[in-house]
Amino acid sequence: MLFSNMVLIPKCKSRVILFLWLLGITALLNGSAVEARIRRYKWDVKYEYKSPDCLKKLVITINGGTPGPTITAQQNDTIIVELTNGLLTENVAIHWHGIRQIGTPWFDGTEGVTQCPILPGTTFKYQFVVDRAGTYLYHAHYGMQREAGLYGSIIVGLPDGKSEPFTYDYDRNIILNDWYHKSTYEQAAGLSAIPFQWVGEPQSLLIHGRGKFNCSTLTTPSLDAGICNATNPDCEPFRLIAVPGKTYRLRISSLTALSALSFQIEGHNMTVVEADGHYAEPFVVQNLFLYSGETYSVLVKADQDPTRNYWITSNIVGRSAPNTPPGLGVFVYYPNHPRRSPPTTPPPPPLWNNTDPRLAQSHAIKARQGYIHTPPSRSDRVIVFLNTQNTINGNVRWSVNNVSFALPHTPYLIALKENLTHVFDQTPPPDGYDFQNYDIRIVQENRNATSSNGVYRLNFNSTVDIILQNANSMSLSTSETHPWHLHGHDFWVLGYGEGKFDVFNDPKNYNLVNPIMKNTVPVHPYGWTALRFRADNPGAWAFHCHIESHFYMGMGVVFAEGIDKVGKLPSSVMGCGETQGLYRP
Repeated sequence: MLFSNMVLIPKCKSRVILFLWLLGITALLNGSAVEARIRRYKWDVKYEYKSPDCLKKLVITINGGTPGPTITAQQNDTIIVELTNGLLTENVAIHWHGIRQIGTPWFDGTEGVTQCPILPGTTFKYQFVVDRAGTYLYHAHYGMQREAGLYGSIIVGLPDGKSEPFTYDYDRNIILNDWYHKSTYEQAAGLSAIPFQWVGEPQSLLIHGRGKFNCSTLTTPSLDAGICNATNPDCEPFRLIAVPGKTYRLRISSLTALSALSFQIEGHNMTVVEADGHYAEPFVVQNLFLYSGETYSVLVKADQDPTRNYWITSNIVGRSAPNTPPGLGVFVYYPNHPRRSPPTTPPPPPLWNNTDPRLAQSHAIKARQGYIHTPPSRSDRVIVFLNTQNTINGNVRWSVNNVSFALPHTPYLIALKENLTHVFDQTPPPDGYDFQNYDIRIVQENRNATSSNGVYRLNFNSTVDIILQNANSMSLSTSETHPWHLHGHDFWVLGYGEGKFDVFNDPKNYNLVNPIMKNTVPVHPYGWTALRFRADNPGAWAFHCHIESHFYMGMGVVFAEGIDKVGKLPSSVMGCGETQGLYRP
């Protein structure tokens, strides 16, 4: 072992320590493994006027920018983020999307589930370990703040000396988003109103925080003549400069508020090699389909005509959005001028309502040979989640098994740990629905649902199957795509199917050989998706649709597992609901 021969000589100990220190390495004197680094960040979160798509509006920034700073670390590093809430009149919380928070469930960043929100003017310290290399995200998890610009990337590399099963020359990061001109407050008010006011389709699509809204389409003249300015540098197209012949790892993520997207680089193939932090068996696509909360790595070789530049595009799929322009960027071949536009029109997008290629991509994502985590052969519990749209006392809601989720005032993790049983419903939500009689392809005559803040209690270390079953909404012939995200875990994706899940026959076709592990997965229109995970991470964890408006309208659940194994809660996560009496600053 490195340096162990020196450590065994006592009189050399001080010299060895000095030598290691000079190398920037911290090691134990018995020759044990090198300790991980601590990465510190200080963030100031506040509202600022920005023009991501050329129209000026208030957005939430971190240290003056959106997207926020990229967190870069190595596997097993500790991340410390000191966040000061400068929103003045608004709370905040940040979720570390894809980070499992093993041993630190209170820093998952989900307001109402794992912590009280961070109050205006206060500073909160998140501290957690990034235990696995890969591409991850962070974003607001309070109200609908994520779509106001509060998001960014987490890039975790392998430890020194380790290598990945693919090679590339350069590593680049791209976050895709959709963009609304109405504030999140206006949208939330409409979603809660009677009669219901839908948020509608986004005004723009952003590629790494930049888009282009057509200012001439503004229907209401503005008092501020400069509110929409197509020459604003904030909305210059995203440009990726590529050296001819080089291979690029593009870490492509989606944090859309509503939209499923296709992503393409004109004239270039993309080889998918990673999904949600797990190596995927390579496969080639020209259009990469992404759903909110997903991350991918693709390899792209700059092997086309180097005398010109090429379009980068994102387009909405799964919804009809004729008034939302595509997201546009430029793949620039060095040394061409970055501002030189491609000589072609942007490539046409896939048909928005053709689910076949999207379902084919879902089926194609498998674990890479040599990196397969074999799932348990059977589960201890099966929970079927029927995704439906309903009404409760005149309000339009989204529901799971006809139960619409509502957050309590006291966060679940604290209530469960402190045995505050009266602060949320102790009746467990249902594990299924009327499989025999429910027709998933029609609008139901009885659209009423109930509301609950009860939780699913899972036996610690048990294996749980989740079946996501899609159905018709309250509109004729409409079944929406729902991307579901699980906090605190990765799950095996055992299969996808069309129509109603058959509890007797479909499990016979599960992929138990090389299923990919993910933390976010779509359930396609009128289809089903089957997942399996181990309830082996003590805590309270949200599982919800990652569409902002859908989760706001009740499309989610909470799992509780191993609460007796959760360590002492830090007082910093308390201070709201009935935790006020427990708060010790």
